[in-house]
Order: sequence, then C-alpha cells, then structure tokens
Amino acid sequence: MNGEIAVKGSIKPTAINKKNADTQKNTKAEQKTAWGYRHSGYYALKVLLTVSGFVIAIITNIAFPQKAAVEIKTYIINAFGLSLSLTMNDAYIFILTVLILIYLGAGIRSLSDKVRRKLYCKNAAFRFALGIALAVWDIGGTKLQFFAQPFFPGPAQVIEAYLSDGSYIVQNTLYSLRLYAAGFSCGVLLGVGTGILIGWFPKVYYWVFPILKITGVVPAVAWMPFALTLLPNSFTAAVFLIVICAWFQIAFLTAQGIQSTPKQNYEAARILGSSQLDLIFHVAIPHAMPDIFTGITSANAMAFTTLVMSEMLGQPGGLGYYINQSKVWSAYYKVLAAIVIMAVLFSLINHFIGLVQKRTLRWQEGVLKK
Repeated sequence: MNGEIAVKGSIKPTAINKKNADTQKNTKAEQKTAWGYRHSGYYALKVLLTVSGFVIAIITNIAFPQKAAVEIKTYIINAFGLSLSLTMNDAYIFILTVLILIYLGAGIRSLSDKVRRKLYCKNAAFRFALGIALAVWDIGGTKLQFFAQPFFPGPAQVIEAYLSDGSYIVQNTLYSLRLYAAGFSCGVLLGVGTGILIGWFPKVYYWVFPILKITGVVPAVAWMPFALTLLPNSFTAAVFLIVICAWFQIAFLTAQGIQSTPKQNYEAARILGSSQLDLIFHVAIPHAMPDIFTGITSANAMAFTTLVMSEMLGQPGGLGYYINQSKVWSAYYKVLAAIVIMAVLFSLINHFIGLVQKRTLRWQEGVLKK
C-alpha cells in the first residue's frame, strides 16, 4: 500500500510539471505570434523602416557636399499655370518626397486589410534597401563621381533628362505604347486562335504545327529585312515583328492546354448535351486558361524586347529610338532615363496582365499553393 502511494505521489508532480511546461510553451508561441504584422507596434516599425531609407537618401543629397565638377542647371517648369525653377537636385528630392508620401499612404490604407498589411511588412526591408542604394548611388555618381563617367551618372542627373527633354520623352513613350499595343494585341489574338485550332483539330495540327515549330525558334528581329522590304512602312514592319514574337509562345502553350484537357471532362459535358462548340468554349478553353496566361506573360517580355530592338534599328520614334539617339551624343543619363521608363511601363503592363489573370482564374484561389 505504501509503495502504491509512493508511486502515485511521484507521478502527480511529473504530470503537473509537464502541464506547466506545455502552458509556458504555448504562452511563448502566442507572444511570438502576437509580435508580427498584426501587432500595431511591429507594423509601425515596418512603416518607419519603409520610409527611413528614402529619408536617408534626401539627407544625403542635402548634407553631402558636391565635390565633383558637375554643372547644376536651373530649369523653368510650367505646370498648372505655375512657373517653377528647379535644379536636378530639387527634382530628385521632390520625387523622393513623393515616394515617402505614397508609401505612408499605402501603410495607412493597409491597416484594415490583413493581406495588404502582411505584404507591406514583407516588402519593408527591400524598400529600405532601395533608399540606401539611392543614397550610395548619389554619392558615387553625382557627389564624388568615383563611378565610371559618363556611363554611371547619379540619380539626380538621370532625373535631369526629364527636365530637359520632358516633352520629347513623352512623345517617344506614346509612340512606343502605340506600337506595342498594336503588335501585342494582334499577337495575342492570333496566338490564342491558332493554338485553339491546333489543339482541337488534328488536321490543323498536322499542317500548321510544323510551321509553328520552324518559325517559332527564329528570333523575330531576324525577319526585319523581309518586313522592311515587303511591308509598306517601318511601323507596320515593327508591328509584324511583335506579332511574330508573341504568336509562337502563346499558340504553343494554348495548344498544349487544349490537348491536355482530361477526356472525362468531355464525356461529362456530352452526357449533359453539349455540342462541339460547347466543348471547345466551355470545356477546352477554360481548362487551357492557365497555359494561355503563362504564354501571354512569357510573350509579353519577348515582345517588349523586340519592340525596343525594332525601334533602335528602323523606327522614327520610340524609347529605343531615343536611347539610340542619346547614345550617339554620349548622353548616358538620358539612356538611363529611358530605361527607367521602360522598367515602369513593363511593370505596369505585367501588373495589368496579372489583374486580368487573377480575375479570370479566380477559381484557383485557395486551390493552388501560394
């Protein structure tokens, strides 16, 4: 009896200790979870981290002395009925201030949205590093110029291109957008249409797919001599090159998506009385949509590259033309200014395609791994 009591007495404290250890462990886990993007203090630090990099870039531009011999011109900007006198440093500080206000506004807007709040916290470190990189670039490219000149001008010098050639840059940007819109939209329509025909009809596959494989591997720019000779003007020739560039990628992946549709989907649709057109438009094409958007996204990058190359080789305008023109005069700050616009435009186009894809493939929410 005494032995049993001793055993029971030894077991009870051990169970209590284990329970206390589990409780402490859960409490620590809850505290660790609490100190995350949902915590107000944590979120405030992330907002501060986001804007502090750009604040450091502004302080660096103002406080660091100008050692290198860089001519700082004053430009008169007329906007909204006002006449403003700006130097390249003033414009640079203005853009950094706008970025600070944008990210502060985004931080306030994301307060009530869990997904945006988490994403904002995730990108805070990168934004801080971007501000520090701008400060280092400003010192190395403008203040001291220990980077190779004139190939690596500072950010303020790049912004100077918008002050000196603002209207001309806008004109060339609009030309590029018009050329890209005409070529890429035609390429998407032709690519999706060809892919559906190849993927659904065996005879079309037999005759067209070999041509697609042969012409698809040839770089679009290689067709430029023929395009310039056979087509009426350089604009239509550039449109043709962009169409060819986008057509192969989109058609190939669309056909692949149509052909990979499971047979049981067709059988179930036939049981419900679907016609052949119903099978194409309500079974095959919806199943192929992920592949179609993959082809459009891949073709977008290739089409943008083809656009710039065609503008460099034979267009009377466009950002590629502006880069080529600036390179002749060794105005590399203007080259970088055009590259910045290209990066922004390409990001916006990709973002728009992503929004359309998210809307079209909204059934994938919660199904696919993020």
